[in-house]
Amino acid sequence: MKQRNTTQIIRGFTLATLAFAVHTGFAEDAPAAHANQPAAAYQSGGGSPMAGTEMYQNINPKAPPMTKVEFDKARQIYFERCAGCHGVLRKGATGKPLTTNITLDRGTEYLKAFIKYGSPAGMPNWGTSGELSDDEVDLMARYIQQEPPTPPEYSMADIEKSRKIIIPVDKRPTKKMNKYNLDNLFSVTLRDTGEVALIDGDTKQIINIVKTGYAVHISRMSASGRYLYVIGRDAKINLIDLWLPKPDNVAEIKVGLEARSVETSKFKGFEDKIAVAGTYWPPQYVIMEGDTLKPLKVVSTRGMTVDNEYHPEPRVASIVASHYKPEFVINAKETGKINMVDYSDLNNLKTTVIDAAKFLHDGGFDSTGRYFLVAANASNKIAVVDTKEDKLAALVDVGKTPHPGRGANFVHPKYGPVWTTGHLGDDSIAIIGTDPVKHKQYAWKMVATIKSQGGGSLFIKTHPKSKNLWVDNTLNPDPAVSQSIAVYDINHLDAGFKTLPIAEWAGLGDGAKRVLQPEYNAKGDEVWFSVWSAKNKDSAIVVVDDKTRTLKAVIKDPRLITPTGKFNVHNTQHDIY
Repeated sequence: MKQRNTTQIIRGFTLATLAFAVHTGFAEDAPAAHANQPAAAYQSGGGSPMAGTEMYQNINPKAPPMTKVEFDKARQIYFERCAGCHGVLRKGATGKPLTTNITLDRGTEYLKAFIKYGSPAGMPNWGTSGELSDDEVDLMARYIQQEPPTPPEYSMADIEKSRKIIIPVDKRPTKKMNKYNLDNLFSVTLRDTGEVALIDGDTKQIINIVKTGYAVHISRMSASGRYLYVIGRDAKINLIDLWLPKPDNVAEIKVGLEARSVETSKFKGFEDKIAVAGTYWPPQYVIMEGDTLKPLKVVSTRGMTVDNEYHPEPRVASIVASHYKPEFVINAKETGKINMVDYSDLNNLKTTVIDAAKFLHDGGFDSTGRYFLVAANASNKIAVVDTKEDKLAALVDVGKTPHPGRGANFVHPKYGPVWTTGHLGDDSIAIIGTDPVKHKQYAWKMVATIKSQGGGSLFIKTHPKSKNLWVDNTLNPDPAVSQSIAVYDINHLDAGFKTLPIAEWAGLGDGAKRVLQPEYNAKGDEVWFSVWSAKNKDSAIVVVDDKTRTLKAVIKDPRLITPTGKFNVHNTQHDIY
């Protein structure tokens, strides 16, 4: 693009100019238009734990010059703001590639305009939103014309070196040594402190605050219900023994530099024996001993996409354990491929690869535990996998940027058993039929949609004993929406939702107070909500009576800093959602 045209972009940035940017193929395929919209905020938010990782500066002689200080600052900004969409190696993920053959051709002034103003196709407006100063915009325009630095790999030796056994297996209890009702224990992520709070669901008291990795993404239970596995975004896994007099860490390991997923073996005969974790960087998964976290196998996910293009960075976004075979269902985000990994013989590892759709994120089982439904979020699809036959059952078109968490299973009065997801990118809730036997005509189809409060939904939840369907809108830009919860009567979905003022019930002071992740207790008669505010503001857990939809309890404690995900032991152990 000539300098005269880029100057025009800077002086008069119009929608027509943005449309041209999209047409030239530089705009993102990310699912929302600007940083203040839910999907874009989700894709670019949170930051990568690799922001502080030392990386080698490979100077490109054709690129604008940068000092080492400038390079390091730009690299930190990139990993905090950009890597989530464009990938560590800038090869493209949910966002378009930012490789030097593209960026050098565009030039600094064009790139400055694009970074500052964004695009309707999904590139956030980093400059005009105030997220980046003009100097930082200039810095980033020069940085992405440099060769991308490559983070270090993480080998089996690196993983083993990080492993710590805090209490050896032979020193651990042989029976439960406390009187807690472990079935109703909640593991609550304290995102910004690198901890989880273990809360007694019966008494609503904190049992222990356990040190973990940064921003724990999920908690997973061993098949026996004894061991709790948590994984941070920094790829640190903590193994918590719930049989101790006070449940606490007994082992830990770091499986990479950035991660989101951990799971344990559930098939009969393999209970508690195997664990697996998937990483964002390096793009691989690690199979470990269940009670010691000793690494046994490291497998790369680099390879071809469902479109038959090579991708060097397919991040492992979610993993579930099959109930039908000794297999893990491992989802490679960028390739759109689902790996059915047989863990019964690690020396002769067998993997069935299923082509689905990009970009695989999170999902859950249907009510029978046979079919796994996973969101291909930027493709606006749900992939359905038959874990008994190891085949793709269907690809279902849904709304914009589905984000189900684990989803919600219930029996619809017309369509029979269904599974549902909310969306980041629109206000719809998709209802998918899941019974290919008694309701074959509805199976693996989006049989209906209902309206929610708006976009920005992260989690949807119900329980086999409940008639309520709960939907959050955590990332909606309207505080009245993000601070409340929508609830539907499953038998009268067409009547619409009612809203409950969860943040108001929390009785907190100022702050964002975003409401997220409905989670049931073991009995299915309470629903717990996180009221998530800033690190320096008060947060809380609000407990609602499921039958009456009335406030039951508010859990407040100075140690409950930025509570996000909550995982009930019984429901997590048995995949109840």
